[in-house]
Amino acid sequence: MYPKLRDLREDMDLSQAKLAKMIGMSQTGYSKYETGENDIPTQTLIRLAKLYGTSTDYLLGLTDEKKPYPRKTMACTDCYS
Repeated sequence: MYPKLRDLREDMDLSQAKLAKMIGMSQTGYSKYETGENDIPTQTLIRLAKLYGTSTDYLLGLTDEKKPYPRKTMACTDCYS
């Protein structure tokens, strides 16, 4: 279900165990994300996107664009509207 997770991990020459340790979980738990057995919690998905320098949309298969979207910045006046 999440083949991009495996591909990105392998591109960085990381084992499942090493990556799992980096994000604070077990290898078994992480493996279930790659196989689609378990859904990825939002915070973990965000952490993985930051680690890989990509977007959550890319990880979820919603886009083939690996590069993340540019972040929007708001002026302080926008914060209170």
